[in-house]
Amino acid sequence: MDRQWIEGLPAWLQILLTIGLAVAIAVAVHAAVVFVLQRMVARTTTNADNLLLKRFIGPARWVLVAIALSVVQPLMPLPALAQTAWSRLSGLLVPALIGWLAVALLGAINDVVQDRADISVADNLRARRRRTRAGILYRVALFVVLLITFCMMLMSIPSVRNIGVTLIASAGLAGLAVGAAAQPALKNLIAGIQMAFTEPIRLDDVVIMDGEWGRIEEIRLTYVVINLWDERRLVVPVSKFLENSFQNWTRETSRLLGTVLWYLDPRADIARLREKLGEIVKANTRWDGRFYNMQVTDMKPDAIEVRALMTASDASTAFDLRCDVREALLAYISREMPEALPRRRLEGVEARD
Repeated sequence: MDRQWIEGLPAWLQILLTIGLAVAIAVAVHAAVVFVLQRMVARTTTNADNLLLKRFIGPARWVLVAIALSVVQPLMPLPALAQTAWSRLSGLLVPALIGWLAVALLGAINDVVQDRADISVADNLRARRRRTRAGILYRVALFVVLLITFCMMLMSIPSVRNIGVTLIASAGLAGLAVGAAAQPALKNLIAGIQMAFTEPIRLDDVVIMDGEWGRIEEIRLTYVVINLWDERRLVVPVSKFLENSFQNWTRETSRLLGTVLWYLDPRADIARLREKLGEIVKANTRWDGRFYNMQVTDMKPDAIEVRALMTASDASTAFDLRCDVREALLAYISREMPEALPRRRLEGVEARD
């Protein structure tokens, strides 16, 4: 009786009712599954499952809707033209949904790696290495997935597929032209993949590039963003880090040896200054307690070069420590040892009338 009542309705109304019922069931099933998974995730102590569930909620809803519509499609009284349009639309949507699900999976994996690699700790070399490699590989995989998804969507259109087969046979010269034009982009793309495994730089590394001091803020697929000391941003092609020399101050560890130079009079009491340096360095909270010393490293005609070395936990702390020690010892020299300040001497010069 109910089926006869439904069949007595207009065709367009039957189609709308069938689609609405299928979508409603799919959304209800999705909501029920998400509710159960959220209850299960709430009982765990790790954050990884939370990140995975958050990424999959959106794509899973639409995948279930697509599956429900595919199941009920034979039950709908669609005309031949509508059947053709439905198949064309399915050929576009199914690859798109699969690609979206793959992108969500990649994003979830990347989120888990980023969450487990904590770079806020003091010794964060291993965490920075993991974050850098995961970030680069994620962008490479994302590019490949999007490219494959786009190709699958195009191949679902018969006219485009036939044109593509025809063009492939006569695309030799065009391919060479496009390859030559895209050479810089491809060069940086390949360099980005290479960087993921060779690791000349990592996130939060302190580097000097083109005479500029800064930290690696972002590593993209084709370029790197360096946060300079004065908050400017230096954008550098990835290939430059593989072809040119640069300084990496945190390649193996973030700890550094800082240097301070003074130019003093040759009569300066170095033993006294060395003792005072020890007091200044030990009283400074930026010193990491590993090492310090003072030596006379050079002699000029009117002055001697006195060098102090001191260690710090990272580059920024080392810079501040150097400034503190330089200012403190200079103040001590001016106050307690003015004779140590450099001066010019004129000896053996006779006055002439």
